[in-house]
Amino acid sequence: MEESKSKSLNFLEEIVQADLAAGKYPQGIFTRFPPEPNGYLHIGHAKSICLNFGLAQKFGGKTNLRFDDTNPMTEETEYVDSIKSDVAWLGFEWENELYASNYFEQIYQFAVSLIKKGLAYVDDSSAEDIAALKGTPTTPGTNSPYRDRSVDENLALFAAMRNGEFPDGAKVLRAKIDMAHPNMHMRDPLMYRIRHVPHHRTGNQWCIYPMYDFAHGQSDSMEGITHSICTLEFDVHRPLYDWFINKLEIFTSHQYEFARLNLSHTVMSKRKLLQMVNEKVVSGWDDPRMPTISALRRRGYTAASIRNFCERIGVAKRDNLIDISLLEFCIREDLNKIADRVMAVMDPVKLIISNYPEGQTEDLLVENNPEDLVTGKRIVPFSRELYIEREDFMVEPPKKFFRLGPGLQVRLKGAYIITCDHFELNSDGSVKEIHASYIPESKSGQDTSGIHVKGTIHWVSIPHAVQAEVRLFDRLLIVEDASELGDDFVKFVNPESLQIIENAFVEPSLAEAKIGEAVQFIRKGYYCLDRDSKPGHLVFNRTVTLKDTWAKEQKK
Repeated sequence: MEESKSKSLNFLEEIVQADLAAGKYPQGIFTRFPPEPNGYLHIGHAKSICLNFGLAQKFGGKTNLRFDDTNPMTEETEYVDSIKSDVAWLGFEWENELYASNYFEQIYQFAVSLIKKGLAYVDDSSAEDIAALKGTPTTPGTNSPYRDRSVDENLALFAAMRNGEFPDGAKVLRAKIDMAHPNMHMRDPLMYRIRHVPHHRTGNQWCIYPMYDFAHGQSDSMEGITHSICTLEFDVHRPLYDWFINKLEIFTSHQYEFARLNLSHTVMSKRKLLQMVNEKVVSGWDDPRMPTISALRRRGYTAASIRNFCERIGVAKRDNLIDISLLEFCIREDLNKIADRVMAVMDPVKLIISNYPEGQTEDLLVENNPEDLVTGKRIVPFSRELYIEREDFMVEPPKKFFRLGPGLQVRLKGAYIITCDHFELNSDGSVKEIHASYIPESKSGQDTSGIHVKGTIHWVSIPHAVQAEVRLFDRLLIVEDASELGDDFVKFVNPESLQIIENAFVEPSLAEAKIGEAVQFIRKGYYCLDRDSKPGHLVFNRTVTLKDTWAKEQKK
């Protein structure tokens, strides 16, 4: 049993289990989720959130939420608030809410300590010169002409940098490591740069800010983070992470890397997502076509479905591309259990039941969710005049067309069997209205007619129907892998990623729908009420279709 359990662990869980078995962390493990507040979190961050919080939960540890707010030029309080909301919505509680900016003074003192040890220096070189002196992966770099400044001079210059005596870009602080190191990140990396920009938390208190590589490991160390989990692109940063901690002689945090999430037909770069927002390709960060957590929530995705998706894809050591259909499968699986089944007609055509009493309304009792009978039943009004889907009627139906056509019979969902008697056309040849007769003995649940039909279609009663706008969302990009696309990636946005139906009709129970509440439009898909809804104007977002039609379309 123990061997089987061990095999089920991912490689990070195996590391934690081994560390605890060796008695390395008697106080327990500590992880952190460290987003930069320069945009909204997306589905890739959800994987990291589930991983960091999940590791701590599984092994009885704790997790901090720490904002990596070291670049005031791109960071905003709006993003901080959205990140906190997203993490909480996913179902996780953090031990402490912290900020890299909490540690600005201590990080500054760490820098002073390295200067005193002769391990850091102030460089007056321009960014272009520093880049040129770095060398290439196959050729060593060249020492800066400022590398051998004395400790006292460096201390004085660094203090002057802090005091705001120099303009942006005039000087930087660099670590003194090895300009011939095979790892480019170890070739005297930048530690501090000058930015005369107000910070979202510290205001104008600082005009120098630590670089990510200098702030990150030290923040981990000060918080006692035992397992610092990063995505794979940070593996080349790990030697520098370790070097700073070692030279500062502080608590040793350990960095481990896992493969980031790449999702098909989706942009997974915050910079590119921001570009789409700024260029108004989408309506905002929570446009339901976006892969942000707030957009997925608005579209109707549940926290449980996202957590399930992150668990299913697992934790890998190599980058791979996950098909978005797996994410869609997870939300279908969840909503199938919890969503009420209701009726909505997207492309209506009028159906008149000629032998049903004019002016009569019948209240039908319909199950809310056959997957969960505890949800009970609701009343759906039935009358002589109905809307049905235009695609459910054909003037000249082929064989095996089990819906409505001249002389054909079909069951109206939850109601009666009807027979098409005749139809009327508009001047353009489209169907104006359909006339049918019903069989009174064929009422659902009480059928004594002995008639069996193969087709069932949905409907709404015209006198009771509520008009609604329906937004149909589909894959954001027409290409599968967006990782190699440049800044012109917007030309690959799927032109059918959003289709708006302005004159749909839904059953009257939906007039009481709540924002974000999931329902299944029978035979159509899963939907939820959007926050754009107003009294008298319902707006529904399609969360996902009932089946994956995308793959079939691509094979045509």
